[in-house]
Amino acid sequence: MHTDENGPLRLALAGVSHDHIDILDQLAPADFSIVGACDPDPDLLAAFGNTWDISPLGLYGELEQMLVQTAPDVVAAFGPISDHLAVVRACGPRGIHVMVEKPFAISPAHARQMAELARRNRIHVLTNYETSWYPSTFFAIDKAVEDRAFGPIRKVLVRDGHGGPVETGCRAAFLSWLMDRAQSGGGALTDFGCYGANLMTRLMGGRHPRSVMAQTHCFKPEIYDVEDDALIVLDYGDAEAVIQASWNWPFARKDMEIYGANGFVAALDKHTVELATVGSPGRQRVVLPELRKPLHNPFAYLAAVLRGSVNLDRLDLASIENNLVVTDILAAAQRSAAEGRTIFL
Repeated sequence: MHTDENGPLRLALAGVSHDHIDILDQLAPADFSIVGACDPDPDLLAAFGNTWDISPLGLYGELEQMLVQTAPDVVAAFGPISDHLAVVRACGPRGIHVMVEKPFAISPAHARQMAELARRNRIHVLTNYETSWYPSTFFAIDKAVEDRAFGPIRKVLVRDGHGGPVETGCRAAFLSWLMDRAQSGGGALTDFGCYGANLMTRLMGGRHPRSVMAQTHCFKPEIYDVEDDALIVLDYGDAEAVIQASWNWPFARKDMEIYGANGFVAALDKHTVELATVGSPGRQRVVLPELRKPLHNPFAYLAAVLRGSVNLDRLDLASIENNLVVTDILAAAQRSAAEGRTIFL
């Protein structure tokens, strides 16, 4: 890395159109210093520079130029999912680490190229999911997997989404590619189905499901050209997952229920969990505090990984290995919905 071990890491941004770029609010000055940003839209880029107080000298129209001029330690990608491969392709040979917003890649072909570039150039490529930093997510996984408190996992229900990106007020720059299958990979199935696939891959120890079945709908064709609702069923032989991803919920939600042979744990929201075991007098509800640094937000975790104070496990929610499986699941789900049949992996 270009900075000294104790100084802030040099962070550059590849694209500024993703609405998740607001997570820059979570940056700690001791961890990162933003040295540049690039985007093909000059007006969007200028507005971003004003909002985040970045000098025009640090704003670039092209990724390669930014990398040469700013020499970052790591790049965070906040553009279309279809651009993720190009970002890793540009950063890898320079030894620059990358963090992308979910999902990892637009297709299995892109995902495998990204994985190979990371391996060959010995860089980290992390994928950020909002739910990765939920105390309820950590609690549920620890109880179900590490403690095996409920016996073998049999069924998992994951529900994610909101009322729709248009209805919830997403920026025009974000909507321009989010609703374009060629740039985003799909609609609600990809946008929110990836959360369930990511969590289930962790719960199943990195295994692929035996089969994937999905059905999709567009309940609001006057607004969306892509699916705004998806149901995905993953069959592992010894367990199953039902993922409901939608732009039609009456409220925003990201929740999960894990059922074992002897009980269950439910992550009801970011901080609240509910659990019970067979024979217990009732359900126990627990409100959890924020996670400790560096597990509490993506940038703190990224800094810890790059500095070597955290070892990125292959089953980690942010890992390449996990997200290669996620990409395969999403591709199979899209194919299942399009062909009207179960896809066997």
